[in-house]
Amino acid sequence: MNRSRLADISLLIVAMMWGCTFLIVQNAVRVLPPLAFNSIRFIGAAILLSLIISIFYRSQWRNISRKMLLHSSLLGLFLFMGYAFQTIGLLYTTTSNAGFITGLSVVFVPFLSLILLKHPITKYTWLSALLAAAGLYLLAFAGTALSINRGDFLIFLCAIAFALHVAYTGVFAPRYAALPLAALQMSVVGVLSLIASLLFENVGPIHQTMERLMEPQVLWALVISIGPTSALAFWIQTVCQKYTSPSRVAVIFAMEPVFAALTGVFFGGEILGTAAGIGCICIFSGMILTELKSTPRTLQ
Repeated sequence: MNRSRLADISLLIVAMMWGCTFLIVQNAVRVLPPLAFNSIRFIGAAILLSLIISIFYRSQWRNISRKMLLHSSLLGLFLFMGYAFQTIGLLYTTTSNAGFITGLSVVFVPFLSLILLKHPITKYTWLSALLAAAGLYLLAFAGTALSINRGDFLIFLCAIAFALHVAYTGVFAPRYAALPLAALQMSVVGVLSLIASLLFENVGPIHQTMERLMEPQVLWALVISIGPTSALAFWIQTVCQKYTSPSRVAVIFAMEPVFAALTGVFFGGEILGTAAGIGCICIFSGMILTELKSTPRTLQ
């Protein structure tokens, strides 16, 4: 199995982890404010990755340069903007709208990939992206009409931010060691989330916050979010984007809501209608098409 194919499979596992843990995180942020949750999540992930580097890859600390600090901060800023705009936008729009508009990043990434990396936009890339976008629409709305409201613009900014993160990870990942690059951007997201939480959220007294942190659903969600779905997931993404194109990453990540929907069906008692089922098939077809027909990135 070549590195490009292995990278795509690894990214699919990341999308599965994100999608399958959506319900767990959703329950946690009903107890602890979202930005506060994200600050603990990403600062914890940064600390975990730093410990891994210090214990197993200590020499990689010497590879950190000013450019690496600047580029990792840019990636962290995009990631923070994506999560922040999504969190705030959810206050003013529906989950369905948010899911669909966020998923539109799958269409934005090929443009950014063309501009930043000079990757050609083939007809297969376009078809894969459009199939994924159509599938996201069917999965999100399942036969209902798209209702635009004031939070949708914020979610649209979120989609652009996530697309920029995927595209620029494709630019910076080949230049630096993956672990320090992931650790640094996690710390940026964590610090910015903490500042935003202190400015915009009412977390209450410290003792009340500690009581919320001790809630079983919050503790369990933080354990999963800090380890598998943040530290490990973004480490994997940073490594894998050395061997695959951002456009393919975007289509693969469109599988996240599919896994979330299936988790809702099996563990949340939700019902997956016909239109939503067709949407899942469209997204899966787009992923298979981009895997089979996209031009592999040349490895160095």
